[in-house]
Parts: sequence; structure tokens; C-alpha cells
Amino acid sequence: MLVLRQDHSRLCGGWATAAQLAEILSHCCVGLEVKGDPEEFYKKFLPSAIDNLLVLGRRLQARFIRALKDEEKQDFLHWFQTVTDAICWLFGGHIQLAACVLQNDHFLQLLITDDVETAITMMSVLHNILRVNSSVLLQVDEETLHSVLDELVYKLSSTTNPVIGNAATKLLLLVAKFCKQLVKLLTARYKGLKGLLSKQWTGKGFDRDLSQLLDLLYLEQSSGKGEMQRQHQAACIIQAMWRGFQTRKRLKKLPQAVTTLQRSFRAKRQQELQHLKKQKEDEALKLQMQLQRQRAMRLFHERQLALLEIIHASQVNKYMEEMEGKSALTIQRFWRGYRARRNFHQQKQSLKEYKAAVVIQRAACKFLEKRRRRRLLSPWKDPKGLTDEQRLALQQKVDDYIKLHPASQMSEEMSKELHMQAQEKLAQFLLRSRLDQRAAQRREALLAQVNTDVELLMSAPGLAKTTEKDLDVFMSRSIPVATKARQSHNTMLKYTRWPWWKKLGDEFMEDDVIPDAALNAELGTLFIGGRKSF
Repeated sequence: MLVLRQDHSRLCGGWATAAQLAEILSHCCVGLEVKGDPEEFYKKFLPSAIDNLLVLGRRLQARFIRALKDEEKQDFLHWFQTVTDAICWLFGGHIQLAACVLQNDHFLQLLITDDVETAITMMSVLHNILRVNSSVLLQVDEETLHSVLDELVYKLSSTTNPVIGNAATKLLLLVAKFCKQLVKLLTARYKGLKGLLSKQWTGKGFDRDLSQLLDLLYLEQSSGKGEMQRQHQAACIIQAMWRGFQTRKRLKKLPQAVTTLQRSFRAKRQQELQHLKKQKEDEALKLQMQLQRQRAMRLFHERQLALLEIIHASQVNKYMEEMEGKSALTIQRFWRGYRARRNFHQQKQSLKEYKAAVVIQRAACKFLEKRRRRRLLSPWKDPKGLTDEQRLALQQKVDDYIKLHPASQMSEEMSKELHMQAQEKLAQFLLRSRLDQRAAQRREALLAQVNTDVELLMSAPGLAKTTEKDLDVFMSRSIPVATKARQSHNTMLKYTRWPWWKKLGDEFMEDDVIPDAALNAELGTLFIGGRKSF
């Protein structure tokens, strides 16, 4: 079997010997009873024999195509047919080899050829395979099936030779008869096959087979069309139901949509009317301003003419110069005011940002200072323990200090006398501190009274305008106290109404603390009336 793969052009007998060996191998393998190891024979030896025969067939096909003389061509064609007959005899005796032949790459390469004689021979081999095992095309993989059918359809479309057309048509008819699933594949995969068969191969001598194939294809197409029509009708029903549902849904929402549309239209119309009204008012105001300017200009010119009539002729130039100076000053004043307002508006935002930045910085500084003050102390670290030597040295130092500084011994009577002296000094200190505190309170009260009297005198009217109410203010001490209390209360209310950015730093202060800067001016000279007995 391995001899079949060799190049027989250099061997004795040449390619004729190789064809005879192929024929002998096929006849020996058919009808042989294997007693030793049948599994190895059927699964390894026979597929290998098929592969070697197909390789030999490819070499003979290549030699046939390259041959120039007619005698050589006839010899190579005869040997090629002998090898193909051997292949047919072999898978005819062993049906399971039909699928092995179709799935072999060498078989597909033998079938894909433009040579007429070898193509007809290979199509006859395919015909024998289908006759031996009609379901073999369903056993092979999808890629192999498509390759075989593609080659058959290609031969029908690329040639006008009636022999090739007849062989390809018979093969397709045999495929369509044996399996209906392949008919569906033919109609779905090759849309223009029916038109190709009816137009190009009608009247070529095999009309009977051609008409049978066309009938099968048209029958499958009609059944497919019926199924497509049913699917189309079902899709139409589904679409109609869905559109009806959408229409009913829109009809239910139609009153709300109409209401929304009307509301939008009325709002738009109202906006347009307001815009037109505002435009008319602006035009009327502009016209009125223009008339006022014209009237003011006319009155100004009339006044000037009247003044010119009154003024002496020698004073006219001087008067005109004064008027021009006044006019220039007025224009400059208005221009400077306009420029100052414009600059102020331009700098207002930057000034506001600067003030806000100052407030934020001040609040941040206060917060950091407060957090720094509240920072916990470092945890206590226990002192390192003393060694025995250090303990002995420390004890020696203590003993030496006690010897150098002996403690003074005091009797019980001396300690009691010393205790009595300390108690007397403490009582004298407490009495003196209480008297000092009362004197300080009296001085503060007197200072507050003096300050209040000074303020009342400074704000009092002159003697010519003095009334009895003003005298009551100086005679009664409750009126100025109530006035100052009211002012202090107003000051605190004003402080609570400050904007948030002015009180930004106060969130880090205690609730009962009031800024000194806000109350010093109002509470610095407040005197609470009445006298205390010291």
C-alpha cells in the first residue's frame, strides 16, 4: 500500500503498474474475512488505503493534464479510470468508506478541476457514492457538503458542455430525491439555480432529468412560499394589534395632550402680549423722554435769549464765557460721576471677594489656633527603672544629705503657737482683701457715673433750648440708665442680624461670648443706677 505513494515514473512498469496495484488492492480488501484484529483493519487500514488511492489519482490527473501527446493522454486517462474504479469497488464493498471518501481533501481537489474527462470521471464516482449510501451527505460535516454542492453548481454555471451539465444535473437530482433537507438547502443557498437551469440547459438532451429537478425545486419553493405567507400574515396580525394598542393609548392621552397644548399656547401668547406691551411702553417712554429733552432745550434757548435781551451788550461775552464754564463743569461732573460709578461696579465684585477672603482667613486662623490649644498633651511615659547599683548610689546620696542637713525638732507648744500666728495673718489678709474689693467696686461705680454725666452734658442742648424734659434727665438717674439699656439691647439685636459671612469666625467661639469690638462703644460708659452701701 505504501508503494502507491511513490513516484512510479522512475519505477519499472511505470504508472500502469501503479494502476494494477490499486486494482489488486481493492479486489483483495473486498470480501476478505479478518480474524486477527478487525477493528484495526476497518478503522485504520481501509481509510489509509482510500487515502493512498486518492493520492495516486491526483498524480495521474496532474500527468494527464500536463501531457501533450494524445497517446499519453489516453494512457493516463485509462490508468486514472482504473484507479477510480478501484476506489468505487472498495467503498462498494465497505459502505462506511463512502463518508471517508467525501471528507478526504484529495477527493475535493480531484473534483475541483476544469478538465472535462477527469471531471466527468469524478462526478461518476460521486454518483456511485450516492447510490451506495444515499444518506452519506447527511453524515459529513457542513463545510464538506457545501464544498461539493458549490462545485456542482459552479460547473453548471461556468461551462456549456452538455456532458458535464448532464452529469451535474443527475447528481443534483439524485441529491434532491434522496434527502428533502438538501432541497431546502439548494433553494435557500442558490437563489438563481432555477433560472440558470431553465435558461441555459433547456434543450441540451437531458430535459427529462432537468424537468424533474426543476419540479422538485419549484415544489419546495411553493411550500416555502406558503410558510413565508403564513409567517407574513402572522406578522401583519401582530403589527395590527400593536398599532391598535398604540392608537388607543394615544387616544386616551389625547385630552391631556390637548390641554397641555392649549396651556402652552396661551402661555406663549401671554408672553408675546407682554413683550409687545413692554415694547410699546419702552417706545412711549423713549418718545416722552425725547419730547422732554426738546422742551427743556427750547426753554433753555428761550431763557438764554431773554437773558441776552436783558444783559447789556458789553456784558454778553462775559456772560457767555461764564455759561460755557458752568456747562463745562456740569459736563465734567456728570462724566466723572459716570466714570466713578462704572469703576465702582467693576471693582465691587473684587472688593467683595477680598472681604470674603479676609473673613475666611480670619475664621481659619481662629480655628487653627483653637485646635492648637486643644491639642492633647503627649502621653505620660513611665521613667525607666533603676538598676541595683543606681538605687544604692541614690540611697547613699540621700543619707549623706540627711547627715549634712538634720531636721529641726519642734515641740507641740511651739507648733500650736505657730499655727495661731498663721491663722491671725490669714484673717488679716482676708479682711484687707475684702475692703480693697469694695473700694475697687466703688471706684468703678463712680467712674461709670462720671462718664455718664459727661456724655449727658456733651449731648445736652444749650440753655436757650433747654426744656423741662431735659432737666428731668439730669434730675432722675433712671432715664439715662433706661436709654443706655435700650441702646445696648438694640446693639445686641443688630449683632444677631448680621449676615453669615460677618459671623463666620464666631462659630469657633463660645455661645455666651459677645465680641468686645461690637459692644465697647455702647457699653463702655453704661452706669447702672443706684448706690450700694459699703
